[in-house]
Amino acid sequence: MLLVVLWAIPGRALTLSLIRDAEIEHALRELTRPIANAAGVSSGALDVYIINDSSMNAFVLDGQTVMIHSGLILRLDRAEHLQAVIAHELAHITGGHLTRRMANLRGARGVAAMGLLLSTAVAAGGNGQAAAGLAIGTQSSAQRVFFGHTRAEEASADQAGIRYMARAGIDPHAMVEVLDLFRGQEALNVGRQDPYVRTHPLTSERLRAMRGYAAAYADRARDDPQADYWFARARGKLGAFLQNPRYTLRRVDARDDSSVALMQRAVAYHRMPDTEQALAHMRALEAKRPNDPYVQELKGQILLESRRFGAAVQAYARAVSLAPKEPLILAGHGRALLAVNTASSNRQALAALERARSRDPYDPRMLRDLAVAYARADNKGMASVATAERYAITGQMDTAAIHAQRAMGLVPRGAPGWLRAQDVLSAAEKAKRR
Repeated sequence: MLLVVLWAIPGRALTLSLIRDAEIEHALRELTRPIANAAGVSSGALDVYIINDSSMNAFVLDGQTVMIHSGLILRLDRAEHLQAVIAHELAHITGGHLTRRMANLRGARGVAAMGLLLSTAVAAGGNGQAAAGLAIGTQSSAQRVFFGHTRAEEASADQAGIRYMARAGIDPHAMVEVLDLFRGQEALNVGRQDPYVRTHPLTSERLRAMRGYAAAYADRARDDPQADYWFARARGKLGAFLQNPRYTLRRVDARDDSSVALMQRAVAYHRMPDTEQALAHMRALEAKRPNDPYVQELKGQILLESRRFGAAVQAYARAVSLAPKEPLILAGHGRALLAVNTASSNRQALAALERARSRDPYDPRMLRDLAVAYARADNKGMASVATAERYAITGQMDTAAIHAQRAMGLVPRGAPGWLRAQDVLSAAEKAKRR
């Protein structure tokens, strides 16, 4: 399910959000794998997430996490473009450019550490007022301390990123084409620049050097239909959920019966909402890809949001059988079971959500559902633990600390839940000191 997790500040909602979606994240892993292998990095140790922001930006969050704005992905035309962005950001990680910036985050542990890191992303995305509300500091200082790169670092990342692309057989000219999207922005007023330019200095010398590198490695490029396919799925689904559904229906040829086009139209009709048309397109998509877990997951989402809970549970159960280790699908299954709300379904929901958390503890919506499942099982202590972690991940450290303190009074001292609550308190105290 496409999960949009909002950061909240008292009195206002932020425009930034983190998008969690199993299909899109799988596509990003497929696109990242050859680059990571070329860099000598385990692809399983690298996460790529999407921030729901229309501006064009990408940055490294920590030593294993790359963040990309949805606006940048929707502006890219081919898989190699997105792979160029990932290669460049990975080069910042392998080049050790984060060491001094991450010093201010040392000591944060467990799930709560992600909340501190994501809070800094608010500033990097250009929302200085929101960042101040999160006790991170002003936009300019957050960018300078956490995400700003020197020209020397950019040159190093350019060279390394191009090498990774060449080793993986990815067209190196794609990186030049991505940089061309930002050409001329350094002459703009800072307030009009995309945040990428403010954190990644772009100069004419840099562009000339990049063209030289691309020309030197151009003979190593080869076609990769799988990368093209997964890019089309990720970009198509992202656009279908974020853009006006009528725009999606105009843009996608009604005669196009490809799996990506069917998915886009299903999402668009679901958002209008026209459930019957959405499900008709899902049936056509299911006929084309009967063993695709992400098709079943999307079907489950449409049914769940259309309040057809029993059918949603069946679709999610099928998705789980096809991808039993996918945490976001497990979380969706748990959510559908909670919606049925019987004693049996609530027990099954708790089991599914606990499995989801064990594989991916950084999904706030899953944590919200997990808290509900614990509460229905009359386990108030663990409900408070899950709630504390949810608020910590979304950067609301004061509220997280309240629930963590409550949890520590309800869960046996030294138990895993008690230790998780303690981690949240530690991170909340660190946020106050900053």
